[in-house]
Parts: sequence; structure tokens; C-alpha cells
Amino acid sequence: MPKEAKARIRINKLLEEAGWRFFDTAEGRANICLETNLKITEQKLNDLGEDFEKTKNGYVDFLLLDEQGFPLVVLEAKKEGRNPLDGKEQARKYARALNVRFVILSNGNLHYFWDIEFGNPNLIITFPTSGSIKYKKSFKPNPNSLINEPIESGYIAISQKPDYKNDPSWIYEQTRNSFIKENKLKFLRDYQIRAIQSLQDAVKEGKSRFLFEMATGTGKTLVAAGIIKLFIRTGNAKRVLFLVDRLELEDQAQKNFVIYLKNDYKCVIYKENKDDWKHAEIVVSTVQTLLFNNKYKDLFSPTDFDLVISDEAHRSINGNSRAVFEYFTGYKLGLTATPKDYLKKIDEKELAEKDPRKLERRQLLDTYITFGCESSNPTFRYTLLEGVRDGFLVNPIVIDARTEITTELLSDMGYSVIIENEEGEEEKKTYFQRDFERKFYSEKTNITLCKTFFENALKDPLTGEIGKSIVFCVSQKHASKVAQILNEFAHRFYPGKYNSDFAVQITSNVSDAQQMTINFANNNLNGHTSFKEGYKSSKTRVCVTVGMMTTGYDCEDILNLCLMRPIFSPSYFVQMKGRGTRNYEFVYKEKNELSGIEKTTAQKKNFKLFDFFAVCEYFEEKFNYDEVIPLPPGTGKDGGGDTPPTVLKDYESIIPDPLKGIAETAIGFEGMKIDRKLFERFEETVKADDYIKQKIDEGRFNEVEEHIKQAIFNKPEDYFDLDKLRKSLKLDRRLSLREILEKIFGKIKKFKTKDELLEEEVNKFISIYHPENKFIYIIREFIKAYILDTELRKIIDSKEFASLATNPRFNIKDLKELDGWKDPVVEYVRDYVPLNTFAA
Repeated sequence: MPKEAKARIRINKLLEEAGWRFFDTAEGRANICLETNLKITEQKLNDLGEDFEKTKNGYVDFLLLDEQGFPLVVLEAKKEGRNPLDGKEQARKYARALNVRFVILSNGNLHYFWDIEFGNPNLIITFPTSGSIKYKKSFKPNPNSLINEPIESGYIAISQKPDYKNDPSWIYEQTRNSFIKENKLKFLRDYQIRAIQSLQDAVKEGKSRFLFEMATGTGKTLVAAGIIKLFIRTGNAKRVLFLVDRLELEDQAQKNFVIYLKNDYKCVIYKENKDDWKHAEIVVSTVQTLLFNNKYKDLFSPTDFDLVISDEAHRSINGNSRAVFEYFTGYKLGLTATPKDYLKKIDEKELAEKDPRKLERRQLLDTYITFGCESSNPTFRYTLLEGVRDGFLVNPIVIDARTEITTELLSDMGYSVIIENEEGEEEKKTYFQRDFERKFYSEKTNITLCKTFFENALKDPLTGEIGKSIVFCVSQKHASKVAQILNEFAHRFYPGKYNSDFAVQITSNVSDAQQMTINFANNNLNGHTSFKEGYKSSKTRVCVTVGMMTTGYDCEDILNLCLMRPIFSPSYFVQMKGRGTRNYEFVYKEKNELSGIEKTTAQKKNFKLFDFFAVCEYFEEKFNYDEVIPLPPGTGKDGGGDTPPTVLKDYESIIPDPLKGIAETAIGFEGMKIDRKLFERFEETVKADDYIKQKIDEGRFNEVEEHIKQAIFNKPEDYFDLDKLRKSLKLDRRLSLREILEKIFGKIKKFKTKDELLEEEVNKFISIYHPENKFIYIIREFIKAYILDTELRKIIDSKEFASLATNPRFNIKDLKELDGWKDPVVEYVRDYVPLNTFAA
């Protein structure tokens, strides 16, 4: 088939998938015209300086129409071998002749969307819908109005309460602070104003991507609210997408935007407003909600949002998450406290000559490059040191406490024990800090750590009870142990005050864990404290977690952080430590019969960081900050990655483990018919389960899957199991239980075929790596072959390329045509493609 015909077939399919119509249907009139003939008049200047007109005919490949039948989009098609951008100027002439503002450039494999009045063509992987184009047409951005918008401290406050400056309680200084707190008014600090102004300067320089590197606790969400208002108010955006990477942060961000901007703009969480999100100016979603089953392409058009803001930006560009981020056109802003600098200490010129693909992978992962910031310089930076210096953040008091066993675990020699092997012989085994609560277990050590915490924790300044705390553990099993020990100590130290609710395990295997984190921040987890009547502080004092409360979690009154685990990632450590750096004023209001209400306050001056595994010492003395960040290892099951470590036999110590040393350091500034019936019965069973329905509505699929495995699978009534359900559906690939549940509860319309999933992987690869047009076809074929053909993977991975001579899917000639694209494809498949999904 000629390459031009192939391109046309793919373009036709993409248009239909986006809702465009070649023929009149029940849904509406045809809105695609083919090869429309135009007379194009060109003004030219000859050598004598005289003006004359030249008229010639032109043919628009596809002309997309609006509801009234007027031209809306010019689609210029090129054959497979041509770069779509080759048709850019030709498409511009057609668009101007038809008074059309929007252009799509495509060769069937690679596609660009272009608003010819503003900026450059943007790479897209699906075509925009008619509704999305209509939305886009409804406003015209004006960068100058954004650049010249004055930003002052009351920029958000005036949206919260437009007349606040005229209120007597504001005018009088004596009542101003109370007025601000009662109305929850938010005023921008000087550095937050500078952050917004730095974006204005970047827009003035023609940039469309920005990165704010700001320490935890410095108000990134408030700054984001200011940026959102700036874009919408000045007409440079009508709708904004705010992406987060955790459920608790989704709820937290939406509530904050409502507090800051509800009088001007509507903010919704996407999964709670799937039918009317288009009526909101601000849409909040987790990346995972959009990424699962590649929903983002079915739910949104590339042009639905004019500004995309990524919270915890260093995570939004990792793996397939990047495909979501890059899917949308428009401005992009990243917010992070810990950007990933994959180009630090890299000689880019030398690496480009030695291994250009490795350099390209580093560039793709590098937070600064992704957001258009060269040389590791963000659009704006505000550090922890600056925050402490300016009085907005606090530093920790480090409690370095080591037991006799942990001291040896931390040493170069490790902790050695004599154990009996399977042959009954004694042998020596050595464990190190990474083995704690993974291969080496010690109840006595955990008891000592908890006792040390109880005896040294900072107390709430107004009640004297242990201040609100977070304990970070090695695993969910470890967290369960620690929570139990802490509650036993609480019963001993504070009899009658707690009923096994002093410490609560908050991990992903615990029901309603996300809500618990919210309740803890709102000071009502298991009710309020019994130490002081009327004092608003959580009865539960300690949250024991593994990784749920590490990034972006706001709980200002945290007084203690406990590291009952070793940490080796600097960004992870910074994020964990950042949970305690926020400033806070403790307030208690008490009614006095004579003088009215009396208020007692106390200022948070610092917090304690319990370091049981010398984490601070490691990052202070041993971690190599000049070390080149290693690229993420392959995670696929068909190779890739290092030799697996030696598996040690588990060992549980029962000897006492007293505290060996403790040091306190204050930190200064520095699924035949019967088979089909099986699936129908399963569908009826899960739909009748109220627990399942509730959890599905809450998006808690992990809990539903676990419940089904325990309560429904392999029971005598039906003997349901996942393998039988897969066979009953007769699909050409392996289904996950989550996909089956999504189909049953209407979250997806159909199960995607193997070919559809393969095409999606190809599109994601293209959107991330942007290969030249001449390589698109061969890359497409190689990705599909490498995913589907186990033998081909073995040949490629072992580099026995001569065996390709007998491979029906991909031969030596095809390999040569890849011209260096083999390794990026292999790395992508290993890292991000679940091969089991494509198995029959």
C-alpha cells in the first residue's frame, strides 16, 4: 500500500475517534470536507519595488467545519515518509485564505496542532475534538496582558474578599490579625510575589514552560493559585489542569483552591465531577487517575487545558506519567522541592559522542530540561535555608540515637550472627542497615526505639502531651509492629488517656488511610485530645506510615518525625524532613467569666527529628553530592537490571538491645456459553456487594481486589478465579482484575484489544522521545515486535543478531533501519511496559 494511502487511513481513523464525521449521522451533519479547492492570492514584491497579485489554486486535504458549517480547522496531510512540519507554510496560506485560526499537520504517525495566531505547532498524539476547538476559539490569549499584570501581596486576598480593605477590622491595626484569621485571608509573601513575577519575565522572553523550585512549606499551592488567577484573569487561559501524584494531595489542593479562588473561579476534582468538569476553570486530578488504561486520551482532548501545573514535578515526568503531562498543549508549570538533576556533573558533549541515547534519556528525565530551564537554573528558586532565615520555616533538633545492634548494622563490618543452616551446620551471617525489618528482625530493637521516642519527644506546648508526630517505617508489617508497641507504651505512660488510638497505622493496606491523613491534619483523628477541654488537637498523636505521608502532605503542627528506617535517597530524605519544617502557632481559647475569652498561644520554634539509622550523618559526611545520578534500572521481567543480590536467610533476634548512645543536635540556619455465563454471574455477584460498590466509588481498587480475592474467589458456590474470567471473555490478551472491575462498573466502555494497547505504547514512546519522521514507521514495527515476540527479545538482549535471519517479525535489514533507536525502545519496554498484559 502506498505510504500516502497509509497516512490517509490513519488520519481518517483519528478524525473519527475524535468525533469528526465524514457523513451525516444521528449525531449530526458531516463536518469533514475533503480536498476543498481554494484560490489563494499572494502579494509579492518584484525587483522594481512594485506590488502585484498572483492567484493560484490550492487544495486543502481535510477541512474541518464547525456546527454552522463554517471552516474551523485546516488539516494538512503528508505521506508517511514526509515530516508533517513540511506542510506548515502551505497550511498557513490555506488557513489565512479561509480565515481559520487552527491547523493540524499530520503524516498519519506524527501530528501537530497549531494555533497560527499564537506560538508554534505542538506535538499531539490524538486529534482535538470539535468541542475542544470551539472552546479554544472562544478566547484569544494576550501574553502582554499577562506580562503587565501587577502582582501585590493582596492578589489572592482580594479574590477571597474583594472589599477587605474597606472593612473597619482591617483598617484598625489592633483587629487586623484577628480579621485575617477569621476570614482565612492569604497574602503573598515577598518571595511568592517574586516567583509569580519571574514567570511573567519568562513569558516576556517567549517561554511556555516554567519550573518553581521551592522548599517544602513555602506555599507552592498558594503561588500556584496566584499563577492560575494571573492566567485566567488576563485572558491567557480559560481552564487549568492541576496534576498531583497522591490521593490525599488531590483533596488537599482542591480545598485550598476553593479557599483562595472560589469567588472568582470554580475548582473541581475530576473523578468526582466526570460529567461537568468542563464547567470549572480549575480541574484537579491525580496522574494515576488519568494514566490508568490510558484514560486521558479518551477523557480529554489535547487542547482542553491552556495551562497544566504539575505538583511534585520531578515525579510527573517519570515513566509513563510523562505521557500524560506531554499530552496537553499550552503552558506548563512544574512545582517541586526536589528536582531531579540528571545532567549534574555530566559532560554532555563527551556523552553525546560516546553514547547519545544515554544522554537523550538523561535529558528526558531531567526536571530542569523538561521545564525549559537550562543549566539547572529553575524559573524561580527559594530554598529551605532562605525560608528559615526569613522566619517562615523552622529547622529540626536532630536526635541521633543508636542501639547496640543498630550501631553494628550501621558499621562497615555489619552485625554478625551464628545460625544453623538446612544441613544442621552452624554458619555466620552478616546483616547491614538495609536488612533491618526486611531480613533481620528484632522486637527488642523496636521496643528500644519506641521507648526512646516517648522519653525524648517534644511535647505540645499547651497541653504537655506528646506533640503530633509521624513515624516512617521500613514496611507495612514493620509499621503494624511499631504502632502496637507505641500504643502499649501510651497505655503505660498515660493510663486512661488513650484506647489504642495514641498511634495509628496509616499505610495503603489500611482501610480509609487517605481520610486518616486528612483527619490528622485537621486535628480530629479519633476525636480531640482529652488533655485540655476545648483544645483543638487530634487525640491520635502519632501516624505510623511507610511512604504515604512523605511528599506534599501539609500538617503544620508536627513536632516530631521518627526515622525508624535507613534512607539513601537525598530527595526522599528532604521530602520526609520537610513534613516538620512548617511554622505554626498553637492557640487555645478559654472562656473567662470576668474578662470574656482569653487566648493562650505558643509559637513552634523547631521540631525533633529522631534519627535511629544515622541518616543525617550519612547525608552529612558520606553521601557524594557530586555523584552522577544513576539512570533508573530496568524493571521488566524479561531482563534488564543488575544481578539479583544474595538472599539471606531471615533472622529474628530475641536478645535485649539497649540504647548505646543518644545525641541531641539543634540545627541552625545553616473469560462456549457456559464460560460467558461465568462472567455474567461474577458481574452480578460484585454488583450486589455494597462494600465493593462503595470502594469503587471512592476509587479504592486495591482494597476491592484484595476483598474479591479473599471473599469471592475460589469459593464452592462458583469457584470464580481470575484465569477462568479471562478465558470466559475470549480476549486476545491477558486482563487484570482491575480492568474487569472497571468494565463491570462502567469506568471503561470496552476492553482494549492487544493491537489497541500496542498502538498506545507506540504513541507514548513517540510523545516522549520525539523521533524524526523517517524513523517512525520502523520504530512502530520494532516496538510491537519486541513486545509480542519472546524469541526476538532474547535475540536482541543477547545481541545474537545473526538469528534475526530466521525471525518472521523483524530481520537484520529492519534492525539497521532503526539507526540507533534500538536501545531507547528496549529501555522503554523494559522500564514501563507490563509484558504480561500482552500474553494470550
